[in-house]
Amino acid sequence: MSPRHRRISLTVNGEAVQSEVPVRLNLVDFLRHHLGFTGSHVGCEHGACGACTVLLDGRTVRGCLILAVQADGAVLETIEGADAGGRLADLQTAFHRLNALQCGFCTPAMLLTADELLQGNPDPSRDEIREYLSGNLCRCTGYQAIVDAIQAVAATRRGGSAP
Repeated sequence: MSPRHRRISLTVNGEAVQSEVPVRLNLVDFLRHHLGFTGSHVGCEHGACGACTVLLDGRTVRGCLILAVQADGAVLETIEGADAGGRLADLQTAFHRLNALQCGFCTPAMLLTADELLQGNPDPSRDEIREYLSGNLCRCTGYQAIVDAIQAVAATRRGGSAP
């Protein structure tokens, strides 16, 4: 192994992964190009747009700001892994029903971020939802429908009816 490469071991979507990677390879490019998980997108490459959001040890992170070697030993979940378990089904349904997506570029990150919010705060206000999503940019919807969808899911998860 060259000094420009390093072997990493991690768990991605429940599966053990070992790979030799360039030390400067960012996490989102590793996921997309080495493992084929293309649900996380590369947008700004500065961490500002949020399109590259994944879960690292249970917390949302920007995959463009973390090197793959920094994830050595970690548990990683992409939108594909979260979707496979059905955890996001209610959010996906609400996003579809309330037209909270258009082109879909930001949607995987929005879903992961919204789920993280609702796990920590089952009854967020509209302002709290907007604040939590502030690191995820959408160029299509204007956020109103996204906030509506998250509020509807929050109400349903609490056992109430969607607004």
